[in-house]
Amino acid sequence: MPKIKQPAKSPHIDMTPMVDLFSLLLTFFMLTASFIPQEAAVVDTPYSISEKQAPNHDLMTIIVDSVGRTFFNIDNGNDTTRHIRANILQDMGAKYNIKFTKKELADFSKLGSFGTHIDSIKLWINTTTSAARQKYQTGLPLYDSTNNEFKYWIYYARLRNGEAEVAIKADGNTDYKKVKKIIDILQENKVNKFNLVTNLHKQEVTLKDIPKDVPK
Repeated sequence: MPKIKQPAKSPHIDMTPMVDLFSLLLTFFMLTASFIPQEAAVVDTPYSISEKQAPNHDLMTIIVDSVGRTFFNIDNGNDTTRHIRANILQDMGAKYNIKFTKKELADFSKLGSFGTHIDSIKLWINTTTSAARQKYQTGLPLYDSTNNEFKYWIYYARLRNGEAEVAIKADGNTDYKKVKKIIDILQENKVNKFNLVTNLHKQEVTLKDIPKDVPK
């Protein structure tokens, strides 16, 4: 008696659990991810062959654009309960007799680099869009000896986080004297070790690049 063959069936995989898991993971990363704020100015840094990378936290960044405008940024450190940025802003407020609300302190902690005069910092914080904030990004005062706000931002940043590394990110066309002024202010605040941010540019040396007068 011939055997009855079962009709062949293609395998079926239920993808519903996988889709649910993917949706949960996507939602988790969207809610927990912290995006890097846009920098206050775009600079074209010079090239170098150094491969040292800046740390992800405890970093104080000084940005200088091609016309010499100076911007400042410092993160909240590895321990966010220290509220480093909020405390620095409160210190500056006490220095210049400006009071900040809890919301302004919290909003400032989430923002990035800035180059705003202290009398306009509240307007900069309370502005809702990045494009609107740009009109207040005129650069921190530091070249006038009677009004050197940049010096106090550095001072209070060092006071609140003395472990932060310092990085200077200057445009390749920036006047050297303006960068030297920044270095002088850093040294006044006992910052004698800092990094210069550059673009990584590797170049292999061939025999044709070696001068003929160099002994082989």
